[in-house]
Amino acid sequence: MIHQYKNNGYNIVMDVNSGAVHVVDDMVYDMIPLIEPLIEEGIKDADTVKAAVLNCAGLPYSETEIEEAVDEVLMLEKAGQLFAKDIYEDYIFDFKNRQTVVKALCLHIAHDCNLACKYCFAEEGEYHGRRALMSFEVGKKALDFLVANSGNRVNLEVDFFGGEPLMNWQVVKDLVAYGRSLEEPHHKKFRFTLTTNGVLLDDEILEFANKEMANLVLSIDGRKEVHDKMRPFRSGQGSYDLIVPKFIKAAESRGQMNYYVRGTFTHENLDFSDDVLHLADLGFEQISVEPVVAKPEEAYAFKKEDIPKLLEEYDKLAAEIVKRRKEGKGFNFFHFMIDLEGGPCVAKRLSGCGSGTEYLAVTPWGDFYPCHQFVGQEEFLLGNVEEGITRQDICSEFKSCNVYAKEKCKKCFAKFYCSGGCAANSYNFTGRIDDVYETGCELQRKRVECAIMIKAALAE
Repeated sequence: MIHQYKNNGYNIVMDVNSGAVHVVDDMVYDMIPLIEPLIEEGIKDADTVKAAVLNCAGLPYSETEIEEAVDEVLMLEKAGQLFAKDIYEDYIFDFKNRQTVVKALCLHIAHDCNLACKYCFAEEGEYHGRRALMSFEVGKKALDFLVANSGNRVNLEVDFFGGEPLMNWQVVKDLVAYGRSLEEPHHKKFRFTLTTNGVLLDDEILEFANKEMANLVLSIDGRKEVHDKMRPFRSGQGSYDLIVPKFIKAAESRGQMNYYVRGTFTHENLDFSDDVLHLADLGFEQISVEPVVAKPEEAYAFKKEDIPKLLEEYDKLAAEIVKRRKEGKGFNFFHFMIDLEGGPCVAKRLSGCGSGTEYLAVTPWGDFYPCHQFVGQEEFLLGNVEEGITRQDICSEFKSCNVYAKEKCKKCFAKFYCSGGCAANSYNFTGRIDDVYETGCELQRKRVECAIMIKAALAE
């Protein structure tokens, strides 16, 4: 499968199955779609291919130029870097029947929040239910479950999530200490992360986080007017002025590494690249600003007519990132970070985040769900910290969810980069975890294109 596109002055050719990416001249770019159907028919003889291409009318190239371009394309095909066969579909049976272990938990330390973000899928921290704080005992049993169900895996991940986890800070600290006590006797290593809105962040918390948290996720949407509109206190007052100095201090205290400022853009700020650049201008070097996922009736939900503008914004942002990198003022944008050398492992390519199998969310009262976005949807209740996983049938359904189980993914050039997209988004928009969220797909395809263009531009 080949995907070709032009971006920021570059002719880019992706060989989807091999993962090879080529920046080519106009002539080779024009040759590839003429040669591809011949290769699919098994025609690889150079003279036969050249004759077929030369018979195509209207090509603005000389016979010598065309023959040279055909030789170049066939050389890449022979090297397995163009028109490669899909070797992954053959792995599906073994992949679905592989032994999985739990490697990560999202601990909902607090189903409560001190902000009233308008787009919050957790309904101000309540997750379709009651406000609650996780007890140390529940968290302890969750960590015990993780260790017991992690098999031979050494590195384990735990994200302290909410609501707002700093509203239950003592339990966070106690669970970190408990997790550390499990490492040596069980030959494990915990990687703790913390997601916070920053309202309660202070020097003492930051000192602890810098010692114990491998990553911090700091929630901010961008420009003051955008952030304050979507992330106010329940009184209606904005939170931007309170959190920005704290976040700047946090980022600097971590050497501009091992954190993200993480925002959400909506129909209310379609010019979201300006929010990303605002965060960069504040000095943040690790930035993730992501599209809202919302029911169509919400005022802030994307409309179909918004899509062209959003795609344009990604192109604009990508070009600006290239410009700033070349000026020595670069920053990382999470959705443009892509590995073109190694790429993800086969399991990651096929199934993505591992929700419902390798990754689970835990509520304050100890219930397991496939991920934080399914919390409160009782049809996805997997079990609890007392009994373990009691609905293996649900886990099996998630285990079977891969890019080859989704008809719309099979012919998509981005499938091995998005791994089929988010199961929760698919379920919320289609009623199935093995379908896709179309708007998310369109945006993901553009992000992959932009990410590859950035690589090409910076390789010059």
